[in-house]
Amino acid sequence: MSGTNKDNTRTEEFKRATAGVLRAIAEVPDVQVAFQPGPSGVSGKRARLPLPTRALPPQEMARLRGQSDAIALRLRHHDDSVHAARMPARREAKDVYDALEQVRVEVVGSRHMAGVAANLQSKLAEECEAEGYDRMTRKDQLPVQAALTLLAREQMSGQRSPEAARRILEMWRDTLGDMADAALAEMSHAQDDQTAYARAARKLLAALDLAEAEADADPEDQTEEGEEGGEQSGEQDEQQDGSGQSESEQDSMLGANPEEMEGDAADDEGTESDEEAAVAEGDDRPGGPQPRRERPNPDNEALYRAYTRLHDEEIEAEELCDPDELTRLRQQLDQQLQHLQGVISKLANRLQRRLLAQQTRAWEFDLDEGLLDAGRLSRVVVNPLQALSYKRELDMEFRDTVVTLLIDNSGSMRGRPITVAAMCGDILARTLERCAVKVEVLGFTTRAWKGGQSREKWVQEGKPRNPGRLNDLRHIVYKAADAPWRRARKNLGLMLREGLLKENIDGEALLWAYRRLLVRPEHRRILMVISDGAPVDDSTLSVNPGNYLEKHLREVIRDIENRDQVELIAIGIGHDVTRYYRRAVTIVDAEELGGTMMKKLTELFDEDMDAAWARAAGERAALVV
Repeated sequence: MSGTNKDNTRTEEFKRATAGVLRAIAEVPDVQVAFQPGPSGVSGKRARLPLPTRALPPQEMARLRGQSDAIALRLRHHDDSVHAARMPARREAKDVYDALEQVRVEVVGSRHMAGVAANLQSKLAEECEAEGYDRMTRKDQLPVQAALTLLAREQMSGQRSPEAARRILEMWRDTLGDMADAALAEMSHAQDDQTAYARAARKLLAALDLAEAEADADPEDQTEEGEEGGEQSGEQDEQQDGSGQSESEQDSMLGANPEEMEGDAADDEGTESDEEAAVAEGDDRPGGPQPRRERPNPDNEALYRAYTRLHDEEIEAEELCDPDELTRLRQQLDQQLQHLQGVISKLANRLQRRLLAQQTRAWEFDLDEGLLDAGRLSRVVVNPLQALSYKRELDMEFRDTVVTLLIDNSGSMRGRPITVAAMCGDILARTLERCAVKVEVLGFTTRAWKGGQSREKWVQEGKPRNPGRLNDLRHIVYKAADAPWRRARKNLGLMLREGLLKENIDGEALLWAYRRLLVRPEHRRILMVISDGAPVDDSTLSVNPGNYLEKHLREVIRDIENRDQVELIAIGIGHDVTRYYRRAVTIVDAEELGGTMMKKLTELFDEDMDAAWARAAGERAALVV
């Protein structure tokens, strides 16, 4: 017992010291420091650090100090308004832009503080080892965000990257192109000026075709970028104006055979010019410079398709890792969300009570015929002249139901969003199973970054134009509808596995989940999608029109909603999904996910209950007539 108290005292002292150092480095004495399960982060004057364990080994102390120093330096050297002024629109570009700014504040802030520099270097080395950079053998295995931040850190600090990342980083070092190298050099020179640094970072993103060139560039840059900016602006207008096929062109995507599903989203972007195609064929580097595309050619529209399906996989969660690791990941999930589980469980119990109340038998009393009402026989005993009373059970239909939860397993969900989504799926499955409602939990991502074997096959076959989807799909079954919750419980921990979350191709994932629902015997089918962004796959978008995946997603959603065989609902985490789905809600913080899920499901079941009461009332009225 004394040992436990000693550990607790040591942990509390470490937390107080860490919070004090954070405030001192940040020069913000009123910043609030909270130690909670989950990743570190900062919002306004509130900093969040992972909750330390009682044992608190030296490696954990070093990691927490590094995370604390990183937050402190961002508070001290970062200006939100300057950063937001040049924020790109595309989600992946935003992530890279944010990461590059974090590199700047860490390099600038630790320049004259050797202890802080050592903490940050230790944190970076541990992150590289945890991500498995030392086991990567191909360039496309290292995300572009990680590659750019490591290269930028080397350029600005003059220090080499951690040993675990050096081999894979060498594969990136000389392949970015002259414009990207020049932008990195400019960022290094401008590291003390956030405005100039942000301008140089946008040039880097534009050089790699991760974001459009800025329209408000300096005068000397406008002459070089004006033509490109005008062309890209026209392309964006074209994408916004032409997001769907005309009614006369559409065939029903969802009623076709699976082989025909590929070709139902018309591509209105056209093909590349000969000069641009030559550039594309000379550079197959994922994340490298990508060609600009011409205006659409109506005589050569490309239908949505996959270049190859040979390497796609639909796989059970337990097949992706061994049982011991799956158990460890499940324990990690439980530990991280202990404080959140109580809130979600309370909401789940409320939903359960609502559903069970809807399934309760209802009776009509004081009838002249039906089943004898034994509860009213006492009246006949008291007064033998009193007529017998009968009752009849109302036909309250509670339709047998199946709910599919389709979770975006893309890299942008890493951290708190995917953790909360996993726990919500777990509690939702457990709750609905008690109410005789079948639940299926599915996830979707890709097998590789930047294309995988599909892209390799495309390169080997001469890089034909308009190849279509150019990555290997990975569709994961965490819990099948007929599997009991107790058997599938461990599988949901897989979402926390390092390296699992990659790209997201939403349209085909939605079709996959929809088809699985159509073969179910239940009369009512509900499909709930949880996502935090638009479809993104760099390999596909680098050689197809910029709205290729998004347009396919829109058409899949439209056909599902119009057929009315499945009730489709979407929840966006920090991303406006209302522009895609007819029935949707957007939440700002992942912490809101549990409550929003329960609320939306309650609304769906309430609607069904209201319809059942209306039908019962209509039947009674018909009997009276």
